[in-house]
Amino acid sequence: MAKFIQTHPEGTEAHRVMTLMVYTGAARVDAVQLGPWNIKEGRFQYRRQKTKKSNGRLISIPVHPDLAAVLAKLPSDRPYISTRRGTARTAAGLGNLMQRWTREADLPACSSHGLRKACARRLAEAGATTNQIASVTGHKSLALVQHYTAAAEREGLADSAFEKLLARPNGEQNLANLPDWFANSDTKPLTGKEK
Repeated sequence: MAKFIQTHPEGTEAHRVMTLMVYTGAARVDAVQLGPWNIKEGRFQYRRQKTKKSNGRLISIPVHPDLAAVLAKLPSDRPYISTRRGTARTAAGLGNLMQRWTREADLPACSSHGLRKACARRLAEAGATTNQIASVTGHKSLALVQHYTAAAEREGLADSAFEKLLARPNGEQNLANLPDWFANSDTKPLTGKEK
């Protein structure tokens, strides 16, 4: 994100869109509809378009202070992601803009969907559970959230596993029977295929 922000600093439309999407985890189709009317009592509240047929999954998340600072500078009579005329951008139009902005920042592999994943990963790195992340992103399937956050969770799990190992009495010194761990209990010699 640093490279994106360096190319598209605060005050640009690209910066506003990136900030909105990374702090809400909103899908592109939802992000283009968000506006001041979605903030109630300091929380973003909206229904996911993807689940519209089943009345839409309600998302209700706190407004992050960094996002609040960006949104406070915007007009209150139009969507946060709007055209110069003040009308909502389409999801496809936003996708095209993101492609242009990421190319300009020399990040051609990045996308608006990548910002949704970045939100999930940042939450995982901060210690949020899969259910907590799904309540922010609105995913129905926890499997997809786990897919997004797997790398962050693996690193954290590895750290906590080693903390447990190091917390043992005498740390790693407590391995008195180490040679037995590697002893071959099979008395049959290996044949050519097994070697």
